Amino acid sequence: MTRTIEKTRVKYSGKLSELSANARASLLQRAGSASELVRIQTTEIVRRVRAEGDAGLREMAATFDGVALEEIEVPASIRRRALAELDPQVRSALERAARNVALFHSADLPRTVEIETEPGVAVGRRPDPLQRVGIYSPGGSAAYASSVLMAAVPARVAGVREIILCSPAQADGYPAGIVLAACELAGVDRVFGVGGAGAVAAMAYGTETVPRVDKIVGPGNAYVAEAKLQVSRDVGIDTPAGPSELLVICDDDCDADTIAREVIAQAEHDANASVIVISIGEDAAAKIAAAIDERVPDVVRGDIVRAALGQNGAILSADKIAEAVEFAAEFAPEHLLLAIRNADTVLREIRNAGCVFVGESSSVVFGDYISGGNHVLPTGGLARSYSGLGALDFVRWTSYQRVTPEAAQRFAADTAILANAEGLPAHAEAALGWSDR
Repeated sequence: MTRTIEKTRVKYSGKLSELSANARASLLQRAGSASELVRIQTTEIVRRVRAEGDAGLREMAATFDGVALEEIEVPASIRRRALAELDPQVRSALERAARNVALFHSADLPRTVEIETEPGVAVGRRPDPLQRVGIYSPGGSAAYASSVLMAAVPARVAGVREIILCSPAQADGYPAGIVLAACELAGVDRVFGVGGAGAVAAMAYGTETVPRVDKIVGPGNAYVAEAKLQVSRDVGIDTPAGPSELLVICDDDCDADTIAREVIAQAEHDANASVIVISIGEDAAAKIAAAIDERVPDVVRGDIVRAALGQNGAILSADKIAEAVEFAAEFAPEHLLLAIRNADTVLREIRNAGCVFVGESSSVVFGDYISGGNHVLPTGGLARSYSGLGALDFVRWTSYQRVTPEAAQRFAADTAILANAEGLPAHAEAALGWSDR
């Protein structure tokens, strides 16, 4: 019996060059901005946590998660048990991922830089690990153990003194077992079973149980993202994060089924995910569309995939690679897959992307889990100015200068000239104080 295949709707198809200005703008303008209702509700949640502390967290856990928290902090024994009871195959895969993440981020450690700008003048910059970092790990419909590793392992590698993590409690009063197991593998020091915007506020300002941190990292829903933005006046945060994004640039040499799998994998994250394919030439675009149609009916999260492709999906063609590269620079995707001939050559032309996956076999899902690079990446076009999470995000820099008395004497006159030019005579006098020594 021949199976009837329903065509999967994508928002845009056809030639990239023939997209209207409004259609192109629609692709570039991704979901992610919080609604006014989300902002108002998040403001109230943050206020309550600051005013009520643990009591507010307990009430919100009951209201939003349906959990009566007996204790906010997860006992170490519960975390160790979660790791011991973890499926051995899952544990082995998590351990492999953690090793690769640690290996890569260890190679990216910042170092002290000191140079002599003039004789007797040393200027330096020293990286100092943050004292305490807070990680948010989502709960609800999915538990992202991989995100625990992506945040905690680089923090540990960077030398952070204390790492804490918040994740929503489930029916048993504790976060998901796989999240707790990942915390043990990654060296998280303390774990708290609270979630949402309330958890972000608790880490930002502290409660009777949850300590105040220096920086908050990790993904979350619209309320978590909005809470991070609201508390960013008082605590550091990582890249503002939105729904997942994938841009594929491919040519007629690509395997249509492979590209279809990549498209579906990223689209299954969220109905607001943005997934765009640009093929060089029209033949590949048609084959990829057909391969997606063939696969979607059998996908467990098929409804989410269809919603994402219908709302923010595109399968387009371009005449030249330069046209696709130009669009990529404008779109600034979270993930960019180069499934083309001479991918390494094109890589040199790419500027704005969270992470570039070079060659068809460099699957984005390997980057999501196990290759060692970080999957906490900028979204919503912020790859134009933000980078993926790494060891550098867990240090602050102490700048210092050392000037000998002889060099101070040489600096005095020119410094005074500049200070007087800016109308700061006391600065000039302080400099000239060294001129006769």
